[in-house]
Amino acid sequence: MHHASIRTANIHRAIAFYEQLGFIVCERFTTGYTLACWMEGLGGRIELIQIPQPKPAPDAFNDEHYVGYYHLSFDLTEITPDLPSYLTNLQETFNVTAQQSELVEPLKVLLEPTQQQIGDRIYEVAFIADADGLPLELIRVLSILS
Repeated sequence: MHHASIRTANIHRAIAFYEQLGFIVCERFTTGYTLACWMEGLGGRIELIQIPQPKPAPDAFNDEHYVGYYHLSFDLTEITPDLPSYLTNLQETFNVTAQQSELVEPLKVLLEPTQQQIGDRIYEVAFIADADGLPLELIRVLSILS
């Protein structure tokens, strides 16, 4: 996959949010009449596009009737040995940055780390919300069943 595209109400807030996750801006450009950028991090690339006169995003995480793209998922298996500690550290980073910058708010956790079996793997899974409230999954392989 080349990239996943995310429409945002405020590209500067979105960039600041994804930078806290470890993404870096690799290209800035315009698309039509609006600002856009590519950011790379956590093993992938996202495109942020600022939407003039934005409407609130649907609540894909809590609306059981929502149909459409649901979330991006970031595999943290190679980044951290422990998803709960990673999330706690991430929340602390967001809290500190939120005190220093009006572009960053405290991290919103949609689902605390939990375990889930899919096939022969046990995963640690958590969900957070990005700057526009879109769900992001943090996932890590905990073990492989024999």
